[in-house]
Amino acid sequence: MIADDRPTLGIGMVGYAFMGRVHSQAWRSVGAFFDLPVRPVMAALGGRSKEATAAAARDLGWAAAETDWRDLIARDDVQVVDICTPGDSHAEIAIAALEAGKHVICEKPLANSVAEAEAMAAAARAAAGRGVHAMVAFNYRRVPAVALARRWVAEGRLGRLHHVRAQYLQDWIADPAFPLVWRLQRERAGSGALGDIGAHVIDTAQFITGELLEGVSALTETFVKERPLAGASAGLSATGATTPADGTAGGATGGATVNPTANPVDGAVATGAVDVDDAALFIGRFSGGALGSFEATRFATGRKNALRIEVNGSKGSLAFDFEAMNELWFHDHTLPAAEAGFRRVIVTEAEHPYAAAWWPPGHGLGYEHTFTHEIKDFVEAVAAGVAPAPSFADGLRVQRALAAVEASAADGSRFTPVEES
Repeated sequence: MIADDRPTLGIGMVGYAFMGRVHSQAWRSVGAFFDLPVRPVMAALGGRSKEATAAAARDLGWAAAETDWRDLIARDDVQVVDICTPGDSHAEIAIAALEAGKHVICEKPLANSVAEAEAMAAAARAAAGRGVHAMVAFNYRRVPAVALARRWVAEGRLGRLHHVRAQYLQDWIADPAFPLVWRLQRERAGSGALGDIGAHVIDTAQFITGELLEGVSALTETFVKERPLAGASAGLSATGATTPADGTAGGATGGATVNPTANPVDGAVATGAVDVDDAALFIGRFSGGALGSFEATRFATGRKNALRIEVNGSKGSLAFDFEAMNELWFHDHTLPAAEAGFRRVIVTEAEHPYAAAWWPPGHGLGYEHTFTHEIKDFVEAVAAGVAPAPSFADGLRVQRALAAVEASAADGSRFTPVEES
């Protein structure tokens, strides 16, 4: 084996379900495709169940397993803590890791409340003064087509921005028989479709435009208000094997653990209340004057992972749909009308963001590559001693936008300013 004399960067990850598996894939592959200044080492995986965590560590490529995240943070061979747990534990783990001098990457949304996100952002600011950095994991920024859209907007190719139309459409809980997983419980998830996928579409819109949401008017709805307590989903479908109730489910869309206390009477299936939104719909105004419309739902039957965004400006427009993630549609409004119209750009050329590290032009990338790009950017920033993006402050801005949406929906859709950082 050829010797590798680069400094090592020890990684400890908490959580090993959906997001943990995706992040593990990214940590395993990043060094094979990108020339990094340091060599990431998958030192330890954390979870609650000794047997399940050890099995996951073996299968996902981690050198050791810990059953207490505090022990994982305390390890001398861990310099980075990767948080892939449900949102109710993000703040405690992240703040402890930062105070211990460990760099942190944390799944989205940053927290379950503005207060928790504020505490995390404050801890990140204090840690940055000691050379310790933190990033929130909004992976859709790292889709090559989305990064290209940001580049074109920043270059002024769309001119003054007028409209932003943003949607995130899924259908994985449309079946009323789908069980009461943790993502449908406010205590664990903070909110429903709004925080789970609405956070992504808010961040993506702000990233592409370079502008912030200043205020919103919103509606939210819970279509299925009671769900079975028995059973669980291992992914984004209405059926699946039960996952371990160890608090290690992923930090983005999908897999979950459930309340196991079903108590059927006379053959009836016990149910529990859904206390989060199933869908959120809101309009908003951006800091540069553009108007925005947003939709986040997990009841759009037939839509599996349709994160869509269209931006209209004075000089042109662009449009993106994650279900066709290697494509970006662009309209140049400076052309004569006889030549104008949307054209499809296949974002796989070496000149496109991230694409040169992968396959020949035309050979598309997938969902998992966005996390590899995310890890690549994070590692490079940590190695260079610079702040990675999006920061915890960026995650706090999204959290405040989510809070404004909920406040508006609870107040008859009253236009509600997004609190400034």
